[in-house]
Amino acid sequence: MKATTAEFLGTLWLVLGGCGSAVLAAAFPEVGIGLHGVSLAFGLTVLTMAYAIGHISGCHLNPAVSVGLWAGGRFDGGKLVPYILAQVAGAVAAGAVLYLIASGKPGFAAGGFASNGFGEHSPGQYGMAAALVCEVVLTAFFLFVILGATDGRAPAGFAPIAIGLCLTLIHLVSIPVTNTSVNPARSTGVALFADAWALQQLWLFWLAPIAGGVIGALAYRVVGGGRD
Repeated sequence: MKATTAEFLGTLWLVLGGCGSAVLAAAFPEVGIGLHGVSLAFGLTVLTMAYAIGHISGCHLNPAVSVGLWAGGRFDGGKLVPYILAQVAGAVAAGAVLYLIASGKPGFAAGGFASNGFGEHSPGQYGMAAALVCEVVLTAFFLFVILGATDGRAPAGFAPIAIGLCLTLIHLVSIPVTNTSVNPARSTGVALFADAWALQQLWLFWLAPIAGGVIGALAYRVVGGGRD
């Protein structure tokens, strides 16, 4: 219960901080955070929570990370379902909190509500194939970095920094393509409050990150020897 509660709260923080920066701050040009600020916000949520709950739950905050860690031999498969349920619940709770805050502004319209999309719903109008490749490849590298940074042979205490900066970099690359998912829980949490298209395209943002997570984990097992 402590671990799943930590995952719930951590994922809530990730979605509230990351998507909140997009919905509440980036929407106003005078604030000036733009793509760079939103990218940094996502990285900071993971960085801060990794230090806060990493010793409690491992700070996955992401079904693709949990599945990838299982594929990499670092996570008990019996805990997958409870972790994923807690992550999705935390993301949905964050989406609800964010919706309540955002809807307090006169003339509010949910629109995309920081959802992920492809085609006409991609920030840069990228098609489905481009979105699929982007999400698979970037999630694969995310898992590769996570497994390498948390390897017992890596410098101790620096893993949260490497992981947070990796997620920042991922957002800098892929916000124009898909608005960046690499996390099915993050995608689900805001899609429920966005326009109907967000749920219709949600399947890709479950399939691609999970596939990428497994690929990245298997790649690290080859390179890193599968050792902790």
